[in-house]
Amino acid sequence: MARVPLITSKDQIPSEHHATADAIIGSRGALGGPFQVFLHSPEIAGRIAHLGTLVRFEGTLDFRVRVLAAMVVAREFEALYVWGAQTGSARRQNVPETTIDAIRDNRSDGVPAEDLAIIEYTRTLLRKHRIPEAMDKPMRDRFGDDQMIQLTGAIGYYSLLAMTVNAHEMEAGPGMEVLKV
Repeated sequence: MARVPLITSKDQIPSEHHATADAIIGSRGALGGPFQVFLHSPEIAGRIAHLGTLVRFEGTLDFRVRVLAAMVVAREFEALYVWGAQTGSARRQNVPETTIDAIRDNRSDGVPAEDLAIIEYTRTLLRKHRIPEAMDKPMRDRFGDDQMIQLTGAIGYYSLLAMTVNAHEMEAGPGMEVLKV
């Protein structure tokens, strides 16, 4: 159970912040997920939503790459809500179950090479806080500078979500796959 009351309606926040809630609803369809926590600080919620709109919906980075990175972040942080949300997205992007299982189990076997590069890049950044040149060059050759910044930004964005849901004990949503930690 979440440590703060989840905000599910804009009526739960002061009226001067309703525009923030409306913008979140407009871009996501509802007040859901981590925004039910973030809205306890409406200014933070609005700014994170703005970044999230770019990372999730407007960036040019392939959506499959984003979801693989997000799943790795969720696994590394053991973020139940983020994992549950991302596994559904991964399946809609036709990510094989063997890849989902490998991420969940912190393995690399059975993962296609192109996906494994994303997984290992994300794991390395989160675990070592740096990317070695031998890993950076092939990724930069594959994606270019702009999309490498987008990938790193996505990893940071999902890390922020993961830390928030963990700090406030937000569990996986109804019908979401539960990460066993």
